Amino acid sequence: MLKELVVNCAPHETRVALLEDGTIVEVFNERRDDTSISGNIYKGRVQRVLPGMQAAFVDIGFDQAAFLYVDDVLDSASLKLCRQLEQDADAEERDDDELTVNEMAVNEMAVDEMDEETESWKAPAPECAIQGLLVEGQEILVQVAKSSIGSKGPRVTTHISLAGRYMVLMPTVDHIGISRRITDETERTRLKEMLKELRKNNFGYIFRTQAKDIDEVTLSKEIEFLNNTWQDIQEKDRTTSATALVYKDLNATFRAVRDLLANEADKLIIDSKKEYESVQNFLKKLMPDVNLSVELYQGKEPIFDAYNIEGDITRALNKKVWLKSGGYIIIEQTEALVAIDVNTGRYVGKRNFDETILKTNLEAVKEIAYQVRLRNIGGIIIIDFIDMRKTAHKDKVMAQMHEAMKKDKSQTNILPLTELGLVQMTRKRTRRNLTRTLCEPCFYCNGTGYLLSGKSICYKIYKDLAAEARDMMGNRFTVKVHPEIAQLFHGSENHLLVSLESKFAKPISIYPEPHYHIEEYHIFESLSPKPSKGENQP
Repeated sequence: MLKELVVNCAPHETRVALLEDGTIVEVFNERRDDTSISGNIYKGRVQRVLPGMQAAFVDIGFDQAAFLYVDDVLDSASLKLCRQLEQDADAEERDDDELTVNEMAVNEMAVDEMDEETESWKAPAPECAIQGLLVEGQEILVQVAKSSIGSKGPRVTTHISLAGRYMVLMPTVDHIGISRRITDETERTRLKEMLKELRKNNFGYIFRTQAKDIDEVTLSKEIEFLNNTWQDIQEKDRTTSATALVYKDLNATFRAVRDLLANEADKLIIDSKKEYESVQNFLKKLMPDVNLSVELYQGKEPIFDAYNIEGDITRALNKKVWLKSGGYIIIEQTEALVAIDVNTGRYVGKRNFDETILKTNLEAVKEIAYQVRLRNIGGIIIIDFIDMRKTAHKDKVMAQMHEAMKKDKSQTNILPLTELGLVQMTRKRTRRNLTRTLCEPCFYCNGTGYLLSGKSICYKIYKDLAAEARDMMGNRFTVKVHPEIAQLFHGSENHLLVSLESKFAKPISIYPEPHYHIEEYHIFESLSPKPSKGENQP
């Protein structure tokens, strides 16, 4: 399978698309705003301590305060972190638009059981209260683990992770780990023994998958580079007052090179000559021993158009996704979960009803797995498959579901099919999904997704006119409305005006206003240019 990274660089944003055999499977956006801060380290100030939530809000210099949970402050968080890494063993996860250090580099690997190097690491003390660990106004060094998502501010931790090409340094954790993707026990032993010889502190190190067959000289340079980076961070922490940026993670292009190229992709194509030269220098400096394919795109057509990526991204924002058979799926995103509904649509089948349903569900499984990955849908996902009567068909769909989700590097958990034909699954949410990244709530409907129907608006105006007609002193009424509503009043809903004119013996004039919101209307008396108290404007 040919895997390519296509990078589009613009002054305001950088976009990275991962293609598999020419089809986009993942896309990452990094914009020049506060949505691309995962992996950054800040000198923050504790804003509020919340004993009831065992958490604190930390000001790191943005409009939204960062959220710091008690487990990310306690020493016991070190043990919890390593246990979490073991749980994420096979999840080579990429974070944020962003591809961040904490979630992309760390979660892609797994750690061994504690060895003799960390036997001195004692079990954590009983959990302490957050108010005993932090006080308001306290300055604290934190790293962004997750960028802000929706109304939630960024999540931060005091346990720093610095990713290199071959290793991840965790200066607050005394532990040695090796990616489980390195399966050769001889190689695992060699790496562990080599690190013991080179390690001169109690810092934690985890070998990444790329560390396989690494030599001692290269490893020594990597350790020195990571340690020097940590010393620079500590020095800046000592000399800087809150709130301030202490360390900025690599941009999306360089993270793609470091973490995806050669491990996830075979080739990188970039459309910026400046970034192309920077990538070449980056490779020579940090990855001189790796021969990677980096190409400068010089076509006249925009690079995302040339690779048919732009249209795919636009289609990924639609709620309805058509299947080849004629069926379709509906993807509805809410604050708490995502609901996916499977429908037969235009597909009527060829044999019998059960076979029609099975084929639609199986086709939907592949599309759902693809859309979840492309849109980066996370959190709780509920899938409503078409009801199947045969147990064998249900088992086949579930087996296909598990198989299809294996391509997803994010950590997923799929529960058995329920009696109602629902599949409940979770997918680790580490960054904004595609819709939240590229879109915002509709100013027209305020995010509800619905507007009053034209007929409902006419009836509403009728009720307002009837209620206010008795109190108005004018001899006629003028109603300004959206052109579509005016057309209804002059057409199929004209009987409403006739009824009111007959009842109150006053003529009613309808005037279209092209700039009005479709639900907006104003009622005037002919003797006064000012709107009446019955005006309605959302």
